[in-house]
Amino acid sequence: MPFKEYKPGTAFPGIVGRTVDQSQPAWPEPLRAKEGAPNVLFIVLDDTGFGQLGCYGSPIRTPNLDALAANGLKYTNMHTTALCSPTRSCIITGRNHHSNNMACITEGSTGYPGYNGNIPFENGFLSEMLLQQGYNTFAVGKWHLTPSDQLSAAGPYDRWPLGRGFERFYGFLGGDTNQYYPDLVYDNHTIEPEKTPEEGYHLTEDLVDKAISFIADSKQVAPDKPFFLYFCPGAMHAPHHVPKEWADEYRGMFDDGWDAYREKTFARQKELGILPRDAELSCHDLDVKPWEECSEKEKKLYSRMMEVFAGFLTHTDHHIGRLIDFLKSTGELDNTLIMVISDNGASAEGGPTGSINENKFFNNVPDSLEENLAALDKLGGPETFNHYPWGWAWAGDTPFRRWKRETYRGGTSDPFIVHWPAGFAAKGEVRTQYVHAIDMVPTVLHALAIEEPMFIRGVKQSPIEGVSFAHTFDNPGAGSNRHTQYFEMMGHRAIYHDGWRAVCPWPGPSFAEAGAFFGEPIPAQKLIELDEKGWELYHVDEDPTETRNVSQEHLDKLIEMIATWYYEAGKYHVLPIDGRGVQRVIED
Repeated sequence: MPFKEYKPGTAFPGIVGRTVDQSQPAWPEPLRAKEGAPNVLFIVLDDTGFGQLGCYGSPIRTPNLDALAANGLKYTNMHTTALCSPTRSCIITGRNHHSNNMACITEGSTGYPGYNGNIPFENGFLSEMLLQQGYNTFAVGKWHLTPSDQLSAAGPYDRWPLGRGFERFYGFLGGDTNQYYPDLVYDNHTIEPEKTPEEGYHLTEDLVDKAISFIADSKQVAPDKPFFLYFCPGAMHAPHHVPKEWADEYRGMFDDGWDAYREKTFARQKELGILPRDAELSCHDLDVKPWEECSEKEKKLYSRMMEVFAGFLTHTDHHIGRLIDFLKSTGELDNTLIMVISDNGASAEGGPTGSINENKFFNNVPDSLEENLAALDKLGGPETFNHYPWGWAWAGDTPFRRWKRETYRGGTSDPFIVHWPAGFAAKGEVRTQYVHAIDMVPTVLHALAIEEPMFIRGVKQSPIEGVSFAHTFDNPGAGSNRHTQYFEMMGHRAIYHDGWRAVCPWPGPSFAEAGAFFGEPIPAQKLIELDEKGWELYHVDEDPTETRNVSQEHLDKLIEMIATWYYEAGKYHVLPIDGRGVQRVIED
């Protein structure tokens, strides 16, 4: 006999008599997703540049991600904020990073609206939205969305994953961690890895194991219940930790250096349709030493650092493949909406020479070539915290300029793959519409036919600021729903509007040209000077790689774009402009 059910909050439809035999029961209706509702899987890579996946022209082997692209869509005009916590807040809420009070990484929060690191509860997470729709919700891997003063055992825990709509969490709360000895958190408590690296432990493998177990545990009991998995491996953030045999697969592959990598990747991008045939490769970066000018010792070190990075990426792809294979084996893959993105461009935080300990960069401690060479055979292992030189970051962002932290396209344009065979017919196609990380949440809601929630756990919600791009799935010629997007990252600014892009780099187009290093403060007088002569203008519809600054030819357009940036800045709590980097962590 079926149970009689009723919606919670409505009148009880049963009968309550004096005794049970005179009564008829009814039960509150549990939350149930719509029949046939798809699963949702976000795969958020870290510090992975536009030109570092195989399907985006890289020589690095990523067969499993390539297969998703071959059976789905590759977007060439996806944009992020240029830094991890800010982008991740956009991905999970559908709001801009300053609207999320996440102008910088959580450790760099300051006491201003837009900057304090506390994502408002009015800005609901996708996990909270889907939990209300009858989904299981799992977060696995990197988090980096909790204020740094709330990470201790004393809490509070309401901004930890389980406080923001996830039912299970396994991963690490900070921005990076040792891949062999990670700072693991399981739900709301810290744990130690079950194995040591000597016994074969690696974090990426562990994370995939846990993601599979979360899904399997749920499906065993409720096979028709959909899930949302937010999967964020620590890769490709430093330390670039990988077993030696994976790095050795690339032995000698990068001996011709970063300049050659750019040229070859650029050519492949044109062949793959990632770039138009008439696109130009962005100019040589003055901060990057030409490969031919590097000494033999430098070349030996730098090429090995890149071999380790490449091995790490292929190793990561291999384990992502295990997750995909699990979904395929359980019949879940075709009806799982998968979105793969990187949180920003490739990282230059190894500085010009790379490092066996990337924390030196954050503390402005210079690296020693001899010290790094002495550790050559240890790179990728537990005894190093290694990061490659920024020449490889520049190459990894091919065809664009610059890298993570900066608002040229090398910092903000990222690979983006969408896979959903049950949801759209297109396979192996390229999409060029302008989209941003804030557009992922509204696209999921659109695809799932779910309305934007007015309330989450009694809290009235702010409007989602992203717009859906689901209309592009089966329509390559569809227009973009996004016409304007501002950028600001530690003083580096940009604005996009209908095919034009204005950029105000800080401290300059390169450190060499500016005569200054990253992270200098911007006093009021300097800001006036920057607004008078620091902005550049690019017609990115015709010049996607930002090679031709047309600010002098289109001065009226530039003035209009600067005004638009300030309008958006006022709208989204971007002011005050703060050019400091590490100093924010130290001083605030």
